[in-house]
Amino acid sequence: MTQKRTEPSRHVAILLSLYNGAPYLDAQLASILAQTHTDWTLYWRDDASTDSSKNQMRAFATGPGQGRCVEITSRHERLGVAGSYAHLLDVVPDTPYVAFADQDDIWEPQKLEWAVEEVETAARQHPSGTPLLYCARQYLTNANLVIFQKSPPLRHKPDFPASLTQNIATGHTVLLNAATHGLLRNTPPPPSILHDWWAYLLTTAAGGEVIFDTRCVSYYRQHAHNTVGATGSFIRRGWAACRRGPRAFMTIFHTNVRHLLDQPEILSAPTPRLLNDLVNARTFPARLRLLFRYPTLRRQRFSENIVFRIWYLFSR
Repeated sequence: MTQKRTEPSRHVAILLSLYNGAPYLDAQLASILAQTHTDWTLYWRDDASTDSSKNQMRAFATGPGQGRCVEITSRHERLGVAGSYAHLLDVVPDTPYVAFADQDDIWEPQKLEWAVEEVETAARQHPSGTPLLYCARQYLTNANLVIFQKSPPLRHKPDFPASLTQNIATGHTVLLNAATHGLLRNTPPPPSILHDWWAYLLTTAAGGEVIFDTRCVSYYRQHAHNTVGATGSFIRRGWAACRRGPRAFMTIFHTNVRHLLDQPEILSAPTPRLLNDLVNARTFPARLRLLFRYPTLRRQRFSENIVFRIWYLFSR
């Protein structure tokens, strides 16, 4: 008797951390429910909200989302955005795919379908167990979902050196395969960055691939309470960077380098060399040679890259 072939699972664990997201949460939940890829479970935790977020989420879980929502209650204290998602990554069961969701954005109906298809295509080109991370562009909107522009496309292919200088993996667009989830489990990010950048860093540091979709997969609200925003104005981005100054950025840069060096078991063969070169390059000539040796240690835009290189060369 011929055995029936079992199709591989395409199940997605969607992770959602809530914190005072009541005004926009219902719209996000409706967009998750409207996904054309229907094989998903929503794992959520409340990060000590003081508004109605938790009640809204529970109403969804017992109503339209019944049987597809799991509340994570193993920790009740306020963990912050990065800590809350790190905890979710630690406790959810193993699953083929993991997606991050934010409480105040809206997904295109095909978002999960596109992401799973792209990761499946990439997986066929790599050995089994290769870490893969999918991310994409977004429509940037105001609080009322009026679109003012699309997020910019990439100008350079993402790789490990580039991941040290800039995050291009916007959290609510991200889909991870099981191998990348394994890297993140019980490996929290340093205090300087959020879960999405850390996922990008670990994927590339471990020799994995980042798939960047040029389609806009979500509506990214820009409002007064964003943890991290995405202004569409180059002038405003530049002014904000200048106000923060080189010290804040370079502290994050070097903290990420040291934190990755503390995870030697996950690093691919070329990665420790770059990290150690960065640690040991303490003079202007040594840093200048390093920039020539690693040309992809750069940011996406030419002007931003010039600023990064000046800050790197002259930072203490």
